[in-house]
Amino acid sequence: MARGNSGDRCAIVAVSASGITSAGIFAGPQGGPALISGGMSVPGRDLVESESDVLLFFLNRVRDAVVRASAGLTSEQQRMPGVPSGTSLLGLIKHLAAVEEHWFQRVFLGEDRSTDMSMDVPAGVTRDELVAAYRRACARSDEIVGACPSLSVLAKTVNPGEDGVVSLRRILAHMIEETARHAGHADILRERVDGATGL
Repeated sequence: MARGNSGDRCAIVAVSASGITSAGIFAGPQGGPALISGGMSVPGRDLVESESDVLLFFLNRVRDAVVRASAGLTSEQQRMPGVPSGTSLLGLIKHLAAVEEHWFQRVFLGEDRSTDMSMDVPAGVTRDELVAAYRRACARSDEIVGACPSLSVLAKTVNPGEDGVVSLRRILAHMIEETARHAGHADILRERVDGATGL
């Protein structure tokens, strides 16, 4: 368990087998749909009633954008490096799945795990496998957030290279920043592949 300054504790619950709703979208902290491709409303829920709901709503929108950018392409196109550094659409998905695990499971929960945050995609790994792994990681992250009574709860461990522990609120804000940045990269990579925009 993680403890915040006020003594609050997080009761961490197990993620479901798939971490995905029957509709194939990420589930929110109360089991409702959190991944919405457009618009500002979530059916049956008021975004202003919960800070975590608002943050997860926007995090899930940019998660969705990253996945959408690689849809409808051949395997070769999905793996195609779009810039001299070698970044590809599938590499972004692989990287972000590891980033989710790193921040929510390794840093916040203090789990002993190593993550490969590179964008190198093994030849035998398919888009479906990478997207499924990303969705599982995101669903686990959402469950961790939903199980905490306060976003002020502090992480159990320090992120390597930083000086002190941070709150779950800061981790969520960082994940929105990180994922949105890569969603923009994915948009540009997709346009370079086949000219598609506004996905």
